[in-house]
Amino acid sequence: MKSTGFSRRSFFAASAALGGSALLASKAVQADAKPAMAKVLYGPPPGVAKLNANENPYGPSPAALKAMAEATSSGAYYVRDSSQMLRDMIAEKHGLTRDHVMLSSGSSGVLTYMALASAQNGSILGPDLFWDTTAMMGTRNSDFGIKRLAKRPDLAIDLAAMEQALGDDVAMVHVTNPNNPTGSALEAQALRKFCVKASASTMVLVDEAYNELTDNPDASTMVPLVKEGRNVAVARTFSKIFGLAGMRVGYLIAKPEILENIGQYGLGDYGLNQAGVAGAIASYGDEAFIAFSKAKILEGREMIAAAIKENGLSALPSQTNFMFVNLGAGDAEKFRAAMAARNVLIRGIYRDYTNWSRVSMGKIEDVKRYVDALPYAMEAIT
Repeated sequence: MKSTGFSRRSFFAASAALGGSALLASKAVQADAKPAMAKVLYGPPPGVAKLNANENPYGPSPAALKAMAEATSSGAYYVRDSSQMLRDMIAEKHGLTRDHVMLSSGSSGVLTYMALASAQNGSILGPDLFWDTTAMMGTRNSDFGIKRLAKRPDLAIDLAAMEQALGDDVAMVHVTNPNNPTGSALEAQALRKFCVKASASTMVLVDEAYNELTDNPDASTMVPLVKEGRNVAVARTFSKIFGLAGMRVGYLIAKPEILENIGQYGLGDYGLNQAGVAGAIASYGDEAFIAFSKAKILEGREMIAAAIKENGLSALPSQTNFMFVNLGAGDAEKFRAAMAARNVLIRGIYRDYTNWSRVSMGKIEDVKRYVDALPYAMEAIT
């Protein structure tokens, strides 16, 4: 038999050498890649103003960061005791019991559970323009859909029209207050009166993701209606004022029987993570950080309000960490692209509202980037 020139020993020696070379080359590539990846792996790249997702870049708070670091060391274990503690904290604040609180991955989780459960029995009634992502998820595989109110020139939620639209075909009313993407808030007494009447015949879901940013959070919330035993569910999140969007913790407050019904669509505590829950616990009573975040958001809103006025534009009154800007005859998608060309990320067109543009509040230096880019972006679309 003709020799190939390879012995077993030489084969493994060569393989080891090749493997070593490949490993060194791989490490060299990884070493070169790490600095670039580190800049964009978590959050926006340096020099980019990310104002498109209603995040609070001033969080997590120092207390939350410390708690999350400690919790991560126990990341091998599923969440249990910590989530029960968070539910107890939320319940205690509102004079309820733990059974009135359901946690989920952001408020998106519980909002979706509500939509899925309701869409089995009828349509979801909402304004023409609202944060409808979870409602669409709930109705995607249902015989029922979203029943939208007619447009209003001021883009406000018409509670009278919503009341008139109630019927046997409506399984749930979905109200986002303050609304997204408009930023506008309903008058608390008017909303409370509507919720009382509507909940007598159907389920009412109030998404209060931005409640802590309103002028008077305690007066604005519909949670007291839950305590009264009404068919009202209130969703909240740690993603906004608390700056924990990436940690994914939200909750729903409702009667225990409602939570038991929608629980079949979720994972319960099994879908949570130790660090996120720890951050939420540390943040929940951190009044100093809440005040700091709110002050920064209001400062940013004042800057943008002044800039859009200076550039001949207008915006809806906002009770949130974003503003809905009327571009007049301008196209919101072209405006978004013009802003992106200057490293400012904002939202484009919502549905068929082609001349309305949403911008979120970020760090003050990023808000200034928006202010400085505004006249150039306007010139690009006119």
